[in-house]
Order: sequence, then structure tokens, then C-alpha cells
Amino acid sequence: MIKIKDSFDLLKFLKKQNLLENSPEFWWPNSNDFEITIGAILTQNTKWENVEKSLKNLKDLNLLSLEALIEVDIEILIKAITPSGFKNQKSHRIKLFAKNILDEFGSFENFQKNVSRAWLLNQKGIGQETADAILCYGCHQEFMVVDKYTQKLLLLFNYKFDSYEDLSAWCEYGINENLDRIYELYGYEISLNKLYCRFHGKIIEYMKQSKSKSFTRVEK
Repeated sequence: MIKIKDSFDLLKFLKKQNLLENSPEFWWPNSNDFEITIGAILTQNTKWENVEKSLKNLKDLNLLSLEALIEVDIEILIKAITPSGFKNQKSHRIKLFAKNILDEFGSFENFQKNVSRAWLLNQKGIGQETADAILCYGCHQEFMVVDKYTQKLLLLFNYKFDSYEDLSAWCEYGINENLDRIYELYGYEISLNKLYCRFHGKIIEYMKQSKSKSFTRVEK
């Protein structure tokens, strides 16, 4: 019977499964940071396959830049992101988000270096999970993303959390307290950002692959 006492144990368990063998280095499907940032908003309440269709439409229309998103006619943007659902709401929020980045930071690159979690959470339509996804994958900052897959996986190990903050803290604490052991596990000094990216990716891939299987609860 598998026993998990902290997130380091969970990381070890997931790493043995070779879940990211054919995945990008930082797991997220897109390598362009701006595309990742917009994708983090589009993926709210929809499947990633739908987001990929929307991102392709945006790319074909040359709309993957702050200036282009600000200037584009709203009806064109709505049509482009229709596959992601909530097209009217998301299109208005993306335009406002792009404008606020340009007004506040002057460029996307400056945004990446200087944006705070508090600033992101103050943006309309950006909650904790989306903010952390943007910070982790789009800005390469040291934030761990947790989501419904994380919650469901940890329930299998009899861990239940009352809030997003508690779940996030549990995941981050076990990693931060065992960095030397993690470097030994990986065979090199992996950056904390890359580690968080891949840890989150392993959780999602494990849960997706296990979706059709029946689970037995295990002990801590």
C-alpha cells in the first residue's frame, strides 16, 4: 500500500511513472510565453483541445501580441476564441487584460519580470489558479499551480484541504523542505520554477491517464 506523508513523497511516486517522457521541458504545450499567458485565461471552464483551436485562430489572425489584442475589433476576437466557450466574457477580459499590462508595465517582457500575484488577482476574471498558471508558466516565477486534478489525486491519499491556499501550501512545503533530496532524485539542480511546472504536469497527466481506472483509497 502506497503511503504519502508530504508532497516530496508524491513527487517521487509520480516521477516513477514516466508521465512526461514525451512532453516539453516545462510540460505546458506552448513554448511562447505570451501564448501561454492568453491560453491560461482561455482554458477556464473548457478543455485544452478547445483552447488550442482558439490559439490557432489568434495566431492565424496575428493577434498574439498586446497591441494586436488591444486594437482588434471585439467581434473579430469573439469569433476567434469561440471554441473556448464564454466567448463574449473572455474576449472583453482579454482585451482589458492586454490594455492593463501595456498601461502598467509598458511591455509583456517587463510584465513577466515585475508582475505580482496581487496585481493579477486584481484583474477581472483572473482567479488564483489562473494567476498561478500565468506566473509559473508564462512568467517563469516560483509559483505552484494546483487545481481540481491536484485535489482529486490527494483525496485518494486521504488528504483533504479547505482552501486553495492550504492545498498550494502543502504542495510547496514538501518540495521546498526537500530540495537537496530532489536534486539527488533528478541528478542535477533543477530550478524551482521548472520543478513546479513539471510537478503540476505530472499530476494532470497521471489523473488523465487514470481517469478510466477505479481507485482504492490509500493511507497517509
